[in-house]
Amino acid sequence: MDRAAIEDCLRRATEHLLSLQDDEGWWKGNLETNVTMDAEDLLLRQFLGIRTAEQTAATAGWIRSQQREDGTWGTFHGGPAEISTTVEAYVALRLAGDRPEDPHMRAAAEYVRASGGIAATRVFTRIWLALFGWWPWERLPEMPPEIIFLPKWLPLNIYAFGCWARQTIVPLTVVSAHRPVRPAPFDLTELHTDPANPYPLRPLAPPASWDGFFERIDLVLHAYHKRAVRPLRRLALTQASRWIVERQEADGCWGGIQPPAVYSLIALHLQGYELDHPVMRAGLAAFERFTVHTEDGARWLEACQSPVWDTCLATIALADAGLEPDHPALLRATDWMLAEEITTKGDWAVQRPQLPPGGWAFEFHNDTYPDIDDTAEVVLALRRVRHPDPAKVAGAVRRGVEWSLGMQSKNGAWGAFDVDNTSTLPNKLPFCDFGEVVDPPSADVTAHVVEMLAEVGRADDPRTRRGVAWLLANQEAEGSWFGRWGTNYIYGTGSVLPALVAAGVPRSDPAIRRAVRWLEERQNQDGGWGEDMRSYEDPQKWSGRGDSTASQTAWALMALLAAGEGPGGQFAPGDGEPRRGSAAVERGVRWLAATQLPEGSWDEPQFTGTGFPWDFSINYHLYRLVFPVTALGRYLHGNPVLGEVRRGT
Repeated sequence: MDRAAIEDCLRRATEHLLSLQDDEGWWKGNLETNVTMDAEDLLLRQFLGIRTAEQTAATAGWIRSQQREDGTWGTFHGGPAEISTTVEAYVALRLAGDRPEDPHMRAAAEYVRASGGIAATRVFTRIWLALFGWWPWERLPEMPPEIIFLPKWLPLNIYAFGCWARQTIVPLTVVSAHRPVRPAPFDLTELHTDPANPYPLRPLAPPASWDGFFERIDLVLHAYHKRAVRPLRRLALTQASRWIVERQEADGCWGGIQPPAVYSLIALHLQGYELDHPVMRAGLAAFERFTVHTEDGARWLEACQSPVWDTCLATIALADAGLEPDHPALLRATDWMLAEEITTKGDWAVQRPQLPPGGWAFEFHNDTYPDIDDTAEVVLALRRVRHPDPAKVAGAVRRGVEWSLGMQSKNGAWGAFDVDNTSTLPNKLPFCDFGEVVDPPSADVTAHVVEMLAEVGRADDPRTRRGVAWLLANQEAEGSWFGRWGTNYIYGTGSVLPALVAAGVPRSDPAIRRAVRWLEERQNQDGGWGEDMRSYEDPQKWSGRGDSTASQTAWALMALLAAGEGPGGQFAPGDGEPRRGSAAVERGVRWLAATQLPEGSWDEPQFTGTGFPWDFSINYHLYRLVFPVTALGRYLHGNPVLGEVRRGT
């Protein structure tokens, strides 16, 4: 394929990406997860008494459209059936009036019973069912609100959990203390394996095991629930409610994500907050902004929104594709990102009280929880733009860099939201079976920070070198890196190789050559790359394996190009180093060009983003565009060389 064809492919993709920018300067693609978001929206409205026929019909239409031929629902495109998701979807359709004897409902119920019935679902699903008497509260793990009093130096205090988990657990302790039951509009007998024994007891694990230890602690907590010291319990509930209200964001949401928001609304309502209270009104209104309406009249909810992340990635992509650094679209994006800088302290300051604030969050409004990953990528984006007020940009960059450095964990790496959030105990609690509940350092976040530090001239900073050392020490034996926030080893490797090269690791280093070989070995026959979510559960079978996708092909290309692989010297690289001719790169670029849609984007139903590895998967609808634009731009123009000489900032 000649250069002109690749340039045309990049031009069409670039024009399409530019067309998606909002007038205010930001980009935001839809963030698709699974139908539990939609089912829980109906259950929340049923609990609060505000469910409407219109909302119910539109949501049910979406849920039905996502049901597979075998009657089940999964958590990602092409993935296996998942019992908790299927139960929640089934209950939502019952609320919408679908009958148990309807063929699609009968098929779902048969799968649920064959998989162990309601008793086999996760704790969160059974909590939703307990709200309506479909599951007894006493058969759920106990989490008392008195946990709010635990000092941060004690194990299992709320700050031992990752930020997304603590935001969810605190309101759930309030709900668990109240144990409310609203009248159920129907029973769910058809979802039990044995209707005569619908709530079977699970045998306790051996007492010497962690599971057995915490199960017995749970028995003690259940006994305490019946005999709780009432003044202490009331104080705990008041304190937890205050903690929740203080963390409501300007848009009415909590943490910018669905789970804390729904449970916070229920908790506060149980604490006496009426539906017309400003906190409740704002919280419910936030869900309207998370709602996506389809052309056929269905509605579904985003679990979160990603404008800061999408905007910085789009800015990087367009700059690397060859847009002038003072292009109006890049200037609008820069102005918007500068306005989104967080200058107040949040929960991260519990571990770093002396660290000045700085950085960016993922969402429109989430000042309590800026994240290190977004901050690194925003800085990399800002460095690509020639802004008319360079001092303003430099100040934001400096604050973001210093905040990120201050958030480095003891081992030299970086987590997403907190420092040294590495305790293994929270994941062992019976209550915590809904996915990852701590925020340990990861290769992808660490790589983005290292790349940022190298870009701002701190490649030789001892803290950067510690990050590099951690990355090299955590390479998988076969040459890849684990991807915490993207799927999976392709994402990790696509993040790490550009960072290592930017930080000065020679392209001839054995670690980089191993990674290159791994990527070459994982390339699909069609020339693309893909990795299924099942690599989190079965890496031996699925690591780097799956249907080719545009985003994952782009990640692999970005890694190979950074490692010095390229179009055989056909095009001059931007970094001044000769590139080795790479058949893998050529085939990957040809795959992108051959699969591009007329509009300029790519079709990608596969989920390539990660919330919780395996447990919560994400399809970022803009990934299929921003990453191919970045990869094709670097293929044509070489890896970006930023800083004062090129960008004049």
